Amino acid sequence: MPETSFQGQAVDTGPAPYVFLVVGIPGSGKSSVSAELARRFPLGAHIEGDRLHDLIVSGNRLPKPEEDREADRQLLLRARNAAVLARSFHAAGVVPVIDDVVVRRAHLDFYREQLKGLPLRLIVLAPSMEAVSGRLAARDKVLADDWSFLDTAMRGELAGEGEWFDSSEQSLDETVDAVVAKG
Repeated sequence: MPETSFQGQAVDTGPAPYVFLVVGIPGSGKSSVSAELARRFPLGAHIEGDRLHDLIVSGNRLPKPEEDREADRQLLLRARNAAVLARSFHAAGVVPVIDDVVVRRAHLDFYREQLKGLPLRLIVLAPSMEAVSGRLAARDKVLADDWSFLDTAMRGELAGEGEWFDSSEQSLDETVDAVVAKG
């Protein structure tokens, strides 16, 4: 990577120790855990997959259970863009924490390819469906009521991958403490 500077000020001063990819279904706590995890480092950045997807202001298509090739393409585009940001932050010594809904092996493999060569820690948030339902009910934004099909897919396709955390009975701080302690 070429050295980056502006008026003698280096942008890339040394790599960050980690790149986090925090995955789970909607309501699993990804955004809250990721933001708090990023705050635990002297320099940390929270990269939200949903926000990257929202940058597409015309023709934005979200994934659905039925096949939609354009929605799938946009899902991979958001993953690539998250990885580009993560690489940039990592090179500048800022710990990037990506949060995204990743439940399929192919999607995870795509992320891994985009983040290849970086010190990746995959964090899988897997609270009970009862805990997820309670969290979703407390939110302002309207989402589908039943994400159990995504939970089933994630538990089947990503089993054995990364570090799994059941945050059903944990506070936000307890969950982030457990992630930090395991590292």
